[in-house]
Amino acid sequence: MPRLTARNRIESLLNLAGVSIDGDAPTDMQVHDEHLYARAISHGSVGLGEAYMDGWWDARDLDGFLYRVLHAHIDERVGGIDDAALFLRSKLLNLQRGRRAYEVGEHHYDLGNDLFEAMLGQRLVYSCGYWKNAPALDAAQEAKLDLVCRKLGLAPGMHVLDIGCGWGEALGYAAEKYGVSGVGITVSLEQAQFARGLCAGLPIEIRVQDYRNIPREIGGERFDRIWSIGMFEHVGVKNYRTYFETVRRCLVDDGLSLLHTIGGNESTNHTDPWIAKYIFPNSMIPSAAQIATAVEGLFVIEDWHGFGTDYDKTLLAWRDNFDAAWPGLQAKYGERFRRMWHFYLAASAASFRARRDQLWQIVLSPRGVPGGYQASR
Repeated sequence: MPRLTARNRIESLLNLAGVSIDGDAPTDMQVHDEHLYARAISHGSVGLGEAYMDGWWDARDLDGFLYRVLHAHIDERVGGIDDAALFLRSKLLNLQRGRRAYEVGEHHYDLGNDLFEAMLGQRLVYSCGYWKNAPALDAAQEAKLDLVCRKLGLAPGMHVLDIGCGWGEALGYAAEKYGVSGVGITVSLEQAQFARGLCAGLPIEIRVQDYRNIPREIGGERFDRIWSIGMFEHVGVKNYRTYFETVRRCLVDDGLSLLHTIGGNESTNHTDPWIAKYIFPNSMIPSAAQIATAVEGLFVIEDWHGFGTDYDKTLLAWRDNFDAAWPGLQAKYGERFRRMWHFYLAASAASFRARRDQLWQIVLSPRGVPGGYQASR
């Protein structure tokens, strides 16, 4: 039997996903450079993503194309070199400790507040919205913030900690609506500067620091409630136990903590290689088993709420905002960045649509809520 060419192999794999090359369907791949096939075979998501950034291929419905690829698990059949290299690097090194803990802030979150203000909507929240009764993005993000506050039973006078506070929206919302005071930490200088302005006049302090330094730098101060919204994806499996030990030290004995995180169906030690290279360096998505192991003996799991399909809607809304704002952004960021950002948002939406990724909100208590915890939805 003759050996398959790179094009033949890609074509046969795409057929499994119901995708054609240069076909008429919106989800078909339109190839502009024949070098694409070898690049994708050799380097998987890195090759496919970089080829898209370079304009070697297109799909009118990009997230639809990537959904088909991920739903059929085509990504698992190509490009093992980059994935294996990242697996080995993650095995040998703690990629989320020391100086490396700040790399994601410098590489991604410090890209520019103009970009994120344009993309994220009225509420500058860079995590999944809650679309249960929400007609649009801004309402979905407010619903998510209120859901967090209600799950934690926030009340006036409580002192709260936000680990990975982003641009300060969650803390600002909780202080204004529920009368709490609090501390927010981030590894991004750009986020911290914006958050301090947003929370000006409120009893909120914003710090640039690693979560591991909280007990030392706050001098043993403890909090009534602790939450982390969309930050745990940067902690890394080697540090999960340290993260939860830190939360436990900082939380009063009758307090509550909420973890809002993307979750994976299988345990791993690294993220997708293209995502690691271009979007979130040193990141990884936790599995349920990894989280459960890390909290054992520290917390009672009071509630585990999944609404991952809401992230599909959130990401597409971000893409629409990004596209609408692009004329004012293109001079600063350029066409290759636009294509990179489209690939990032489309691939992420496709992953949630294919149920390859999940979104979890997990409520934890140190000793169990007396009489039981009543979960808000």
